Amino acid sequence: MRCLVTGATGYIGGRLVPELLDAGHDVRCMVREASRLRDQPWVSRVEIAQADATDAARTGKALDGVDVAYYLIHTMGGGEDFAVADRRAATTFAIAAGEAGVRRILYLGGLAPQDELSPHMRSRTEVGEIFLRYQVPAVVLRAAAIIGSGSASFEMLRYLTERLPVMTTPRWVGTRTQPIAIRDVLRYLVGWAVIEEEVNRSFDIGGPDMLTYADMMRVYADVAGLSRRLIIPVPLLTPGLSSHWVGLVTPVPAKIARPLVESLRNEAVCREHDIVGYVPDPPGGLIGFREAVALALQRIKDAKVATRWSSASTPGAPSDPLPTDPAWAGGSLYVDRRARLVGASPQALWVVIEAIGGEMGWYSLPIAWRLRGFLDRLVGGVGLRCGRRDPRRLRVGDSVDFWRVEEVDPGRLLRLRAEMRLPGLAWLELSVHQSRGRTVYGQRAIFHPRGLAGHLYWWLISPFHGLIFGRMPRNVAAAAERGDIRGAQDRPTWLGSPMR
Repeated sequence: MRCLVTGATGYIGGRLVPELLDAGHDVRCMVREASRLRDQPWVSRVEIAQADATDAARTGKALDGVDVAYYLIHTMGGGEDFAVADRRAATTFAIAAGEAGVRRILYLGGLAPQDELSPHMRSRTEVGEIFLRYQVPAVVLRAAAIIGSGSASFEMLRYLTERLPVMTTPRWVGTRTQPIAIRDVLRYLVGWAVIEEEVNRSFDIGGPDMLTYADMMRVYADVAGLSRRLIIPVPLLTPGLSSHWVGLVTPVPAKIARPLVESLRNEAVCREHDIVGYVPDPPGGLIGFREAVALALQRIKDAKVATRWSSASTPGAPSDPLPTDPAWAGGSLYVDRRARLVGASPQALWVVIEAIGGEMGWYSLPIAWRLRGFLDRLVGGVGLRCGRRDPRRLRVGDSVDFWRVEEVDPGRLLRLRAEMRLPGLAWLELSVHQSRGRTVYGQRAIFHPRGLAGHLYWWLISPFHGLIFGRMPRNVAAAAERGDIRGAQDRPTWLGSPMR
């Protein structure tokens, strides 16, 4: 079958593509920015179509010759018009699929009750209904929490449980849900590609366990080897307050946490298991919650997290041109430029640069980075705890704390674009080159202000650049010269530890 996958830069899509390829299907990925797939290990095996789902002409071209189309686009955050954007994109896609002669559309939505839907769940339900009433037969899979390494639901559960041995919680921790392992979600999605029968309906999908969120936290603690968690429900916490609380405690920003929290207010359990008539359960049965947690934790331990919730663009992240583009001519740019000779090979220096952020920190004043991340969280930003997908390797589109990888030229250049809340756009470039046989570390902090507030922001923080950016070259060079980046973790913070 020829399959089209939208959302291939996201958590589900990035995992579905290699599964379809391994099953023998031809795959075309429809993405807004083709460069975001450049470093995927499977990119040479797929065809790439660059299109936005709201662009009828380009979407139609992307769907030409496709048998099965996977629609994995939905908005987790955003402004008040997110539902309008979702509706427009789904309608455009459905019409274009009909005109292109697509045989089936697969959509992954949310498992929700019939009434009292949150705005985000209402929008996801509406998207499924749009596909069901248009020309192309559609299969709408409705899932509750998806448990897998790097999923937003798993990350929220993981950090809440690990960081809060005693917690006061909202009433939703007592609501039943039916989580499903990412492996079973992918098995369902791949399985539908070869079913010949014409089907146009929704299916509830879930794992074998029905649990409250409190049960899930207790099971997670047991699997992770943590002490038993004390959970005290407090009825006064609203979804809005809960999402901000989740945003402060976990790496999941409040804008993404809110739809997750809102979906937990109502019971989310399967009302039918009709899908088994089309995609049979595996011989050993569906993966239980305990096993799904164990598999996810093992993936994290082995540094084999293929995709992460932050793989997709974070709400509010800029999509402006690179600072080298012609559009920047005549614009205002502030630049903090530094360099340092390094008594190590270019290869050793690059190892340190590519591992920056996450557990290794930023080779600078830790308290300053923590404070900046905390302030970003307070205003609804991603904060510093976003972490990394892989502790050693980076690819375009990866998140690194409150930065996103915009360019990687292995051994030479790493460009990060800031995703914290700023009155402008910011980049951090780290480079390796040689001069007269010596290894040189280069560093540029670039800021493009927006309005008067942007200029004032730069001048207000300029006195702190020496503390933050000034220490980085020395500490990065020292780590490269030691040849052991993990050794940097043992240095006291007052000696310039790279840890955050």
